[in-house]
Amino acid sequence: MTAVEFIEPISHDDGVAQATDLFKRTYGGEPAGVWAAPGRVNLIGEHTDYNAGLCLPIALPHRTFIALKPREDTTVRLVSDVAPDKVATADLDGLKAGGVDGWAAYPTGVAWALREAGFDQVKGFDAAFVSCVPLGSGLSSSAAMTCSTALALDDVYGLGYGSTDAGRVTLINAAIKSENDMAGASTGGLDQNASMRCTAGHAILLDCRPGLSALESVSQQEFDLDKYGLELLVVDTQAPHQLNDGQYAQRRATCEAAAKILGVENLRVVADKVNAADDPIAALADVLEQLDDPAQVRCTRHVITEIGRVTQFVDAFKAGDIAKAGELFNASHNSLRDDYRVTVPELDTAVNIARAHGAYGARMTGGGFGGSIIALVDKGAGREIAQRIADEFKAQGFNAPRALPAVAAAAASREA
Repeated sequence: MTAVEFIEPISHDDGVAQATDLFKRTYGGEPAGVWAAPGRVNLIGEHTDYNAGLCLPIALPHRTFIALKPREDTTVRLVSDVAPDKVATADLDGLKAGGVDGWAAYPTGVAWALREAGFDQVKGFDAAFVSCVPLGSGLSSSAAMTCSTALALDDVYGLGYGSTDAGRVTLINAAIKSENDMAGASTGGLDQNASMRCTAGHAILLDCRPGLSALESVSQQEFDLDKYGLELLVVDTQAPHQLNDGQYAQRRATCEAAAKILGVENLRVVADKVNAADDPIAALADVLEQLDDPAQVRCTRHVITEIGRVTQFVDAFKAGDIAKAGELFNASHNSLRDDYRVTVPELDTAVNIARAHGAYGARMTGGGFGGSIIALVDKGAGREIAQRIADEFKAQGFNAPRALPAVAAAAASREA
């Protein structure tokens, strides 16, 4: 039996030192500073953000550190601890959407998006990235990269948005635009809001309806696992994980088509009516009867019920009803598996093993098609459950999974 690997977060001091050292080795000078942004785990509310729905993410203690120095020209130079001997370069001058290939599109795209938004003072920069957010894990390593870059550029170019929650929304929008338009990865904003707006010990209840102010769109919800003798186990299945192969965009298009047929701006409008009805099951049936396409029926059913599960989970956890909270985790995963169809055998296996060995509930988290699961378990039980998942993965010939401890951590910040 091979012991399952647990990924511990890099400490503040180590992150600053490693990013600074990589910067100095690569560019031969000191950076202007070091910033960091976290990955995230979404507790519940999956594929709801682009449907103007509700989600409930926490920031992870696992962060991406960026050492950065501004330049006088429009050149961007980037290096990462994944390949510390390879420097990617780009030029912001005349750059168009989709004009940068590979991972460099994410940080370069943030500067491009800020310039597109009218911040002409933003020019080129040299940057070095060090991260302990596992890549391809569904824990939003991309948002950790774009948000850390946005915060760094805000600082060095004096934009003045990083110091307030409302201001950070401007930086979030640049990070979203980078991912959508430069990197070609569909994202609805959940990841970037979590990375920039979460606080330690809390989840954020994120309302993605358009037109809301920063104050209206986020409320801090206490997420104290110790209070109930719990831990949140995250298991990265290491299944091949790809969101920009058209599957994510296809689900989004299906939802938008359903909303058009139903005569509403987005599925949130219908969800609010259904979930507030005296008989939500009958109200949901009435809505689904208006759709002929089976894929639209399935996706709409998931989105409407999932939005309802978010507020139910908030209420259950606040009341200490952990059994109910676990049932909602389970219902969320089952809906993502059967209706939204974004799970893979590794995700389903990990969830089933966690449930069979004492988890109150378990579900996939993130976009799906690979990535991670989360399980609500008794404090101290996580390591054994992770090991049982690893043993079953080995028996089935899957890649070896990895696990990480998840507590509600703080948002992006300047580190040095």
